[in-house]
Amino acid sequence: MVNKINETELVKSSGNTPADMIRMAVSGGADLDKLEKLLTIQERYETNEARKAYHKAMAAFKANPPKIDKDKTVSFATSTGKTSYNHASLANVTEKISAELSKHGLSASWTTKQNGSILVTCRITHIQGHSEETTLAAAADTSGSKNSIQAIGSTITYLERYTLLALTGLATYDQDDDGQATGKPLEFIDEKEKSQIVDYLAELGIPETRVLKFAKITKLEELPKEKFTQIITDLKLKLEAKKKGNKK
Repeated sequence: MVNKINETELVKSSGNTPADMIRMAVSGGADLDKLEKLLTIQERYETNEARKAYHKAMAAFKANPPKIDKDKTVSFATSTGKTSYNHASLANVTEKISAELSKHGLSASWTTKQNGSILVTCRITHIQGHSEETTLAAAADTSGSKNSIQAIGSTITYLERYTLLALTGLATYDQDDDGQATGKPLEFIDEKEKSQIVDYLAELGIPETRVLKFAKITKLEELPKEKFTQIITDLKLKLEAKKKGNKK
């Protein structure tokens, strides 16, 4: 079987795409076995081209990303007093990001599941067919005296917003300050979570001070648990992008 490197060399040396070679083979009376091999080569060729087109489009998108501003303030009473916070609404996030994505042949969609927690998956797809996705999970948001349906809807909206921001690489450390929305005592990351962040930063070559500045803290031990998922997801996506870039 022809390997991927040889397939690429074959296309370059012949000056024809696999589709061209299939047409030539058919006109030349090629047997079924040869046509099947050419079809397999064509499928892999198109998949690779679609993947490259996706990453090229995403790079162009990130070269001039939209600015996402906090456009909504939420305020409600809790057992300990009153809580309020500012955040970028889902409508604001999706409107601005989707408009820019579409300029590069990209579009976003979401799927939702419940399995103890609420899981939301964001998928970005290029017009040539290649897509990539990320998933975040969280419990229903019962803050602010929400009923069960409102609690689920609030979490879905929150996760849709963050998965889109994370997948496009636009998540920022000061995007939201709604970590205090529940009115509960602030919890900080543990040693295991701290080690995960440190390991990713080391592999990416990103200084720890960047996270500290992002979270507005003086040391990682002060990082609120509410921000851990956002940060670790952003780092994972950056590492995946780095590995894919090294393979090219």
